[in-house]
Parts: sequence; C-alpha cells; structure tokens
Amino acid sequence: MTLVDRTYLDHCASAPLLPEARAAVVSALDVVGNASSVHGHGRAARALIEAARRQVASMAGATPKQVVFTSSASEAITQAIGAGAKALGCTDVVISAGEHKAVMRAADASGLRVSVIGLDADGRIDVAALAELLVAAEDRGPTFLVAVHAVNSETGIVQDMQRTGALVGASRHFLFVDAVQAFGKLPLDFAASAADMMAVSAHKIGGPQGVGALLMKAHCDDVRLIPGGGQEVGRRGGTEPLSLIAGFGAATEHFAVRLEAANAPALISEFEARLMEICPDAVIFGAQAKRSGFVSNFALPGHQHATSLMQLDLKGISVSSGSACSSGKVSRSHVLDAMHVAHDLSECALRVSVGWNSTHEDIARLISALEEILNLKGAKAPNRIRATA
Repeated sequence: MTLVDRTYLDHCASAPLLPEARAAVVSALDVVGNASSVHGHGRAARALIEAARRQVASMAGATPKQVVFTSSASEAITQAIGAGAKALGCTDVVISAGEHKAVMRAADASGLRVSVIGLDADGRIDVAALAELLVAAEDRGPTFLVAVHAVNSETGIVQDMQRTGALVGASRHFLFVDAVQAFGKLPLDFAASAADMMAVSAHKIGGPQGVGALLMKAHCDDVRLIPGGGQEVGRRGGTEPLSLIAGFGAATEHFAVRLEAANAPALISEFEARLMEICPDAVIFGAQAKRSGFVSNFALPGHQHATSLMQLDLKGISVSSGSACSSGKVSRSHVLDAMHVAHDLSECALRVSVGWNSTHEDIARLISALEEILNLKGAKAPNRIRATA
C-alpha cells in the first residue's frame, strides 16, 4: 500500500501541504539573495518575507510588525516562556495541566518556579484557580508569566481565553497563549487581545514544516532567544528561510477557504454519531465542553491504543493517540490524566483529526475499520452511552 492509498486523519499533528503553499515554496527557491542585503536581489527576497508577514498577521488578527518568524511553534513557545520571563522580570511561570509538552518543558527549563492550574473533568482550565493565584500574588509580590493554550491539541477543547485574558490583562502579570490549534480554525484577534505573546505554526494549516511565528506586543520586543545578526528587527536572529516563510504566507491565504469547503466539523459530527452506533460504550472525551470541531478524542473500552493504532495502520489509516510530541512513543495522555480519566480508559484513547482535504469517504473507511477491530475482539456493546469521563 502506498501513502497515496492511505487515509490520513491526523491533521492536528501536521496537515497535508496545500498545493498553493507548495507552489509558493518552489517559486521562492528560485529567488536569489539574502533578505538582509540592500541590493536588488536582497530587496526582492525581503518583499516576499514582508508579504508573508502581512498574510500571517491577517489570519492572527495582528499587525505585521507584531509577527516574528521562527523555525517552529516550539521555538516560539521557548522564546516566549524562557526568554520572555527573563526579559519581562517574571519570577514565576503559571501553566495549566493540559498544556502541550513544548509549553511544559519550556516552563521547566526557565529555571523559575512553576505553578500548575488543574483541568476539570471536561478538560477546561480551572480559571477560578488562576484568579485565586493572581489575587494571592498581590500580597506576596511575585510576577507571573501565565502560559495557556487556546485549544487543546489532544481533545480540541476550546478554553475561555476571554475570561483568562480579562484576569491577566487587568493585572501586572503577563499572558502567553499557545494558539497553534486555534490558528486558522477559530477567529483570533491578537492585537486587541490581552495576550502579550502568542505562538502559531505553519504546518498545522497546510503550510510547510519548519516555520512558525511568535506574535509579540511592542513591550515584548526585548524578548530574544536567538540574538543572531539582528534579523526580524532584532527579535530573532538567523537568516530567514525564505521559501518556508513564503509557503507559510500562501497557506494563510488558502487554508480557510479549503477548510470551509471540506466542512470538517460536519465530518467529526458524522464520525462521532457513527462511532456510538457501532460501539455505544465508546467514550468521547470533553463531549460536554465547547470543542473546535476538528478533532475527536475517544476511547474504545478494552482496546489498548497501542494495539488499535497498529491495527488501523495495517488497514491504511493514520490516526494518533494524542499530540505528536514524543518521538513516536505511544503513552498515556497527561491531558486525560489531568481530566481525571481512569488509567485503564485513557490507555484506550485515540485521536482523530480532520482538515482541509478530509472527506466523508475517509470517515466511512475509519468507521468500517473500527467495526472490524471491535468484531475481531468480539466486543459486545452495552446499552448505554458514556459521553465523557
């Protein structure tokens, strides 16, 4: 079986490259010159980068000067948390228990005290606990860098960023938002938001891998991870990867239209309805919370995810068991642990995520494969539905 014949349902890990983004990458490869050079070739390269900067800014609700290109969202996250906490004079980092590992590890590597805010059973950040922490800080004096996600990468649960922003924005503390899974899928208005910094990524929206961006308000301009030679107005050193940035910009221009045409949320609804028909005992995590509509994290009780992933892979279907951040390892989800999901159930969790080129045929093929897996084990479905753990 070739990759062309396979069904890809792991868009949260990395979306397939958009044709328009591919064309932009290839075209930019022929542009000669360093964008920092003042001659004609350099100015042509600079023009492509600035055009992409405007495109990325438009999708994020930012101004072009707030966009700093990086090699990835992970780099942007590390710059925001590691360099940001230092530059902004923070003494503590506050994260939620459901953050992407890139956020957790950047917080740990900062060398500062790290406080962890819990999740409720539906995967929502405990904003009330954050409020209590901020109130307590007024008495003892620490300065927090609060780092939280807008949409959970494993469950698709949408966090209450308006409330979080109102709390942190009204304080003397700082707010960083991991918007990787929200970018291009949900409306963002970075410029008007309370967020001081925000990370986004190209390859989650059909752009090339190897490029992301950190959005920064003006008071964060001294937040630097790589000093380099002054590129990105001194905020991120290193010669900009022209072709990747051009592809990033092109992806922002075409992703939303293609995503709307695919009607991805309807595909997730179709999948979950069919899933409950073939396995009424299936568990859909966070079903009672607001979700992005592009991902379903579910469990087939009694079916270990490592085995299910292998069985689906042999049938030519690519899904995952969570965020693609552990070098291909299959382990229990820290997000589901934070949601207080029983260990035996979380070890059965699978994530299906759809995107710009997903189809009803993809869902039908997945359901058929899952039905075969259930029949293979002789699973008998009880007569009740568990919507969430």
